[in-house]
Amino acid sequence: MLSPRLHNFLDQQHSSYSTLTHDRTVTADETAHVTHLSRQLFAKTVMLKVDGTLAMMVMPAAYRIDLTRLSRALGGRLVELAEETEFKDAFPDCEVGAMPPFGNLYGLPVFVDSRLAAHPDIAFNAGTHTDAVQMPYKEFERLAQPELLWLAHVM
Repeated sequence: MLSPRLHNFLDQQHSSYSTLTHDRTVTADETAHVTHLSRQLFAKTVMLKVDGTLAMMVMPAAYRIDLTRLSRALGGRLVELAEETEFKDAFPDCEVGAMPPFGNLYGLPVFVDSRLAAHPDIAFNAGTHTDAVQMPYKEFERLAQPELLWLAHVM
């Protein structure tokens, strides 16, 4: 089942999307595998603190975040990985670690690795470890209004 907040938002926006129900997974890599999607197309959401404030970084599952590069891209701001205890309460309708990449629904800025924009579709966790959403990338960008950056590197 999708996060109620995400489900309502997508429906209110008359968004084009499909849901993918799958066996329980914990990592984006595992989810991409069980849903038979490319690790380049399946997006993972990494929670950060930028100058002490929570933010989301969305990138292909195949990549790893480069905090130094992100800091440079953001004008030298202090960028750190957020601890689970620091962000779990920010997503009351989601399982920890399965939040969708729509920071706008939770009052958080969203940065997206621009390599995701090179694909016609994007897929991502939908609030649980057993549900994902696939939608046109342009639709995701229209709805989430992320800041596009070129940041991650291959794992």
